[in-house]
Amino acid sequence: MIKLPKVIAGTSSLGNLYEALPFEQKKQIVNAYITTAGNHAVFDSAGKYGAGLALESLAECLHELGVGPQQVTISNKLGWFRTELTGAEPTFEPGIWKDLKYDAIQRISYNGIMECFEQGNKLLGDYAAQMVSVHDPDEYLAASADEQDGQQRYSDILQAYRALHDLKRQGHVQSVGVGAKDWRVIERISKDVSLDWVMFANSLTIYQHPGKLLSFVNDLAANGVAVINSAVFHGGFLTGSNFFNYRPVSRNNQADSALFDWRDKFYSLCSAFNIKPAAACVYFAKHIPGITSIALNSTSPQRTKSNVEMVHEEIPPAFWREMKEIALLKPDYPYL
Repeated sequence: MIKLPKVIAGTSSLGNLYEALPFEQKKQIVNAYITTAGNHAVFDSAGKYGAGLALESLAECLHELGVGPQQVTISNKLGWFRTELTGAEPTFEPGIWKDLKYDAIQRISYNGIMECFEQGNKLLGDYAAQMVSVHDPDEYLAASADEQDGQQRYSDILQAYRALHDLKRQGHVQSVGVGAKDWRVIERISKDVSLDWVMFANSLTIYQHPGKLLSFVNDLAANGVAVINSAVFHGGFLTGSNFFNYRPVSRNNQADSALFDWRDKFYSLCSAFNIKPAAACVYFAKHIPGITSIALNSTSPQRTKSNVEMVHEEIPPAFWREMKEIALLKPDYPYL
């Protein structure tokens, strides 16, 4: 199994997710992670994050901080290629990324992934991605027009993985993985592709944790696959934002009322136990057997430091018992 730290630094904020951060703030965020995480710093990025802005910003921050290429490991989730911005905002995930100068399109195929890899390393400058994966294969499949199109798209994904394994065999990268929001797509790919690591996003959290996914995590770990748990705050919603899984939500929308009800009860219980909601989310996300690392993202240097330190915090058993009693966790949840 590949060696990873307990906390991996997400970089979507460096790509102006939800808000455009000044460069000095981005540099402070990167520095806070490096100084708190210690010698083994791993950054998770993607061409999709700000249409490559996150990759550029990360490289610039590392360079100005005097961090050499051998001192960090960079994961680049591939499949989105920077293109010219022709309108007022990007065409991918409109309203989510702020003040971008480029657009991005999805390219999942053998040649497409190779192009994304080359472009990503160009944006990284003196740095290079050592961990690579296909990003959002679930979204790519979900866009299928019909069953035949879906079969062709899955073939595209398999060809993309052929490209990644060629890169690994040629010594250009160290490991091959997958990152997706729909864990069932990761499960499908894992049956056809040899993976060194997987990254679940918005899937395995204190808010939702399907039993079948817990079993799948155990199977992956038993087969030597590293498991990274990411987006454990559901795009910031569990820590106070009005975005759930990167879509805006509102108390005034009846369809979102259950989300806010759950969060209100959760916050009330955290307050009663004097526990930070983020700490409870992190503890839950990391305690699951088979989880190797947690990827955490922040727009604040102080919270970045806190995120790394939070992984060592303990949450009393009484808190979890109460979570079950008020139906925020299933009564038969096996690990707490």
